[in-house]
Amino acid sequence: MTLHTACSELDAARLRRVVPPDSMGFADTGELVGLPLPWIGQDRAAEAARFGLGLDQPDYNLFVLGEVGSGRASLMRQAMHQAAAERPAPPDLCYLHDFDTPERPRALRLPTGQGRLLRQGMQQWAKTLEAEIPKRLAAPDTKAEAERIEKGHQAEEARAFAELDLFAEARRFRVTRDGGQMVFTLLGSDGKGLTEAEAEALTREQRAAIEQAEQELRAEISRFLERMRPLERARDEALAALRRQTAKPLVDHALDEIRQGLRKQIKDAAKLGHWFDQIQREVLEHLDLFVPHAEAETDDPAEEDRRAELADLLAHCHVNLAVDNGDLRGAPVVVEDNPQLRSLFGNIEHQSDGDAPHADFSGIHAGSLLRAHGGFLMLFLRDLLGDEPLWERLRRFLRCSRLTIEDAGAAHGPASPVALQPEAVDVEVKIVLIGSVEEYYALQEGDPDLARRFRVKVDFAERFAATPETRHATAVFVARSCARRGLPHFTAAGVARLLEQSHREADDQERQSALFAATEALLIESATLARRRGAPLADAQDVDAALQARRLRHNYPEESLHESIAEGERLISLQGTQVGQLNALTQIDLGDYRFGCPVRITARTFAGQEGLLNIEREVDLSGPIHDKGVLILHSYLTALFGHVAPLALNASIVFEQEYSGVEGDSASCAELYALLSSLSGLPLRQDIAVTGALNQHGEVLPVGGLNEKIEGWFRTCEAAGLTGAQGVLIPARNQRHLMLEHRVVEAVRQGCFHIYTARHVGEGIALLTGHPSGMAGGPVESGSVLEHAGRALREYRRLCQAAMRARPARPGRAR
Repeated sequence: MTLHTACSELDAARLRRVVPPDSMGFADTGELVGLPLPWIGQDRAAEAARFGLGLDQPDYNLFVLGEVGSGRASLMRQAMHQAAAERPAPPDLCYLHDFDTPERPRALRLPTGQGRLLRQGMQQWAKTLEAEIPKRLAAPDTKAEAERIEKGHQAEEARAFAELDLFAEARRFRVTRDGGQMVFTLLGSDGKGLTEAEAEALTREQRAAIEQAEQELRAEISRFLERMRPLERARDEALAALRRQTAKPLVDHALDEIRQGLRKQIKDAAKLGHWFDQIQREVLEHLDLFVPHAEAETDDPAEEDRRAELADLLAHCHVNLAVDNGDLRGAPVVVEDNPQLRSLFGNIEHQSDGDAPHADFSGIHAGSLLRAHGGFLMLFLRDLLGDEPLWERLRRFLRCSRLTIEDAGAAHGPASPVALQPEAVDVEVKIVLIGSVEEYYALQEGDPDLARRFRVKVDFAERFAATPETRHATAVFVARSCARRGLPHFTAAGVARLLEQSHREADDQERQSALFAATEALLIESATLARRRGAPLADAQDVDAALQARRLRHNYPEESLHESIAEGERLISLQGTQVGQLNALTQIDLGDYRFGCPVRITARTFAGQEGLLNIEREVDLSGPIHDKGVLILHSYLTALFGHVAPLALNASIVFEQEYSGVEGDSASCAELYALLSSLSGLPLRQDIAVTGALNQHGEVLPVGGLNEKIEGWFRTCEAAGLTGAQGVLIPARNQRHLMLEHRVVEAVRQGCFHIYTARHVGEGIALLTGHPSGMAGGPVESGSVLEHAGRALREYRRLCQAAMRARPARPGRAR
């Protein structure tokens, strides 16, 4: 068995880390405002971020893991902007109407800023055509040529009609035109239209002859109309050719100006050229829409229809500039705080001005992924996990890096319009996904295919080793925060106090907390109190006042607990000694506030064979870690008294007046001491509270929440009156975690309170009983705790054996 010494008592100088204000190197933080701010204590994360953001390879997206308040999002934004500044601005993205397949708008990428030029150029082009084409078509030479074509057609038509008229006259008919229709009239003997009386007077033979002549005339009219159709078609084609010939130079010149204004190095030049050809074709085929109807009223339905059709045609010639990077001086950095299918992947806006909602290329809107093309996109994992369709679509995108904006608003049914299907585009974007440590490893295990898309792990530490450099960087952080928020700056003493609180947050004298959100919140509250008292600078007293004010806002549950102790409702002994009874230290974590309080542990031992009974476990009030601690305790106890084996023992342990459950193994040392006291009959000091875990060799292991536990016990003793003998027993390996309040440190300095440490449980039991432990190895020391307990266990064994002998034999079995 390992040799061990007596408990050590810590002096006041070892109970907290004190940062001397004169070591800060400045008078107040106003001197530090212009200094650069590094990633404080996050060297590993900074290097990983630089590596990942600078690596242009697929599947090397970044997963940033760390606690909320560690600066993971703000620092990554800073790194993203720095990396983006070294990259070129990505191309613009436009969507164009496809006149051949309107339901499939085309995507067009143009060099940075060229999308805006194309859009403006097409807008001006449309205005130019709308104003100039009617003028060109109304020009004298054009009108003269149109009249010539029209007169030529009319002459041909007149000759043909004259022949038809002669044919009709030969058969006693007269042919006239009425509203574009042929009307023929039977003539009488006087050359006028046959009257009703003359018609009734006709003989049967005359009627038959007239019917025969009418059939012949009808056939001749049909031949006339057939002859006119090619002539009319030739006239219309000639007039259309004239209009096209007149307007084409204007259309081509305007388009050429746009082409000249764009750079030559356009990746999608062929696609743009094809679109220009479509536009030219559509405009030249619909030149009649540019010409107002002659003598038409403004509100004439036909004229209104013409203007509407013209506006629709020109609108389809416009450019939907979905992503305009013209103002960027580097790659884009997009932070999506509210990811939805529409906001992340884009959407298509529907118009409902008609009978049914409809959409065209102009309603296509880009989402964050398209806007971040060529740069960086920050997402928060928790926002995505709650939306299964969004999460699944993101998984598909990461697999192929190709994005199609879906027409989610299209109606369904036989009469519904065809949904828009914009052309898919390749997207090169580096995603920075923010999550917690738990979420990261859950993703690694639950979705390895997606996890391999995030091959760069950026791990933000919760705490880091404190050095003069990190403390100076923290002071720069304070200076920047004060300047950004318009708060009073801090003195060196004020910053030193903030640093000490950072050590307290980390529960470590050698390390600072990396959760700078907590530091910023404290400096805001401290500076506000300084301003309230009219001070130009925030000092240490303001930090202390802010901490006290925060405590008062949160500590109602703590006050209630301590009141129950002071009023005797919660049984805690602060003086004297008791057998099988000890005060343990616990921590209660409410999320926004932590505090410690004592709890009484009692143990009873009897002769028997049932072993150790954990009452909390029996009633489902203990967690798995506490149960593990009790089992380790049982293992150690069995090994400790192996010379008395087998143990003839019934023992029970309970946390008195604890009804909300017990978790953690930090009370396992106290439970062992209570058991040893009950076994040995040696009383334990009630003025020393105990915390600490143990292993199977009796070594005392460090525990968490140490400062809150000690302060909770100190407050209980202080309320009842310090006797000068009270104190706590803690693991020696916890000494570096002490960052106690000043009033506790001062009480220790004055000898009113004591902090004892132990490396082995033998040291603790000796302190609590005043007897040697007997655990130092070799023969068991006379009068030691181990000797008294061994004597009791042997007596338990004798009693059990006697009970077995006295038990009557079962019927039918020989004894």
